Amino acid sequence: MQFLELTLDTPEENLALDEALIETAERDPDFPETLRIWEPQSLMVVVGRSSRVSNETYSATCQQDGVPILRRTSGGTAIVTGVGCLMYALILSYQRRSGLRMIEHAHQFVLNSLAVALSSRIPGIQRAGISDLVTQDQLKFSGNSLRCRRHTLLYHGTLLYDFPIRQIGRYLATAPRQPEYRQGRDHDSFVTNLSLPKAQLRDILLQAWPVTEVTTEWPEQLTHELVGQKYACDKWNRKF
Repeated sequence: MQFLELTLDTPEENLALDEALIETAERDPDFPETLRIWEPQSLMVVVGRSSRVSNETYSATCQQDGVPILRRTSGGTAIVTGVGCLMYALILSYQRRSGLRMIEHAHQFVLNSLAVALSSRIPGIQRAGISDLVTQDQLKFSGNSLRCRRHTLLYHGTLLYDFPIRQIGRYLATAPRQPEYRQGRDHDSFVTNLSLPKAQLRDILLQAWPVTEVTTEWPEQLTHELVGQKYACDKWNRKF
């Protein structure tokens, strides 16, 4: 697996790069599996591929505060992210890991690997719901989602470590679909930061998925094409 540590200049570019990576892997069977780590430099709301913006976000408040609402290529519900939230993306090959074609196995493989690595620093980390990671007190610090293609899987998610939790409730409505373990809690009572610095979280991600090489190469042209075609366009971001 190769390691790409790269945060691009704009929110649109950063979301587009995850899609560009899976598209590149889909077209090239020799493209190596990849772990990407990045961190947003400003607040943004990111809705899921099929999310309804009006149901999941306070879009008027986002507009008032200058917080962009963008749509990712994977499923799930809306998130708020920014500085203090470490993002990761995995590009995984079905040829190498055929079991991941079953979505439940994909969630299990990625989240269990990450939970085991995190538990070496913070005991009691576990998977909850479909695609969350929580502390032993059932507080969520990581939400995750995936995008399946014919030959390749994109699995990406968040790790909150120093994020202003109260910003979540300012920009996100109550999620229309809630896991049972949430028990009706509001955002402030449900979400927490991990008590680990960014550098340790980075090391934990590398522990969960050992890499054999570090790369600085990325599909730049395709990323910029996707920004122009999708991620900078209301037709995509506000499609629902």
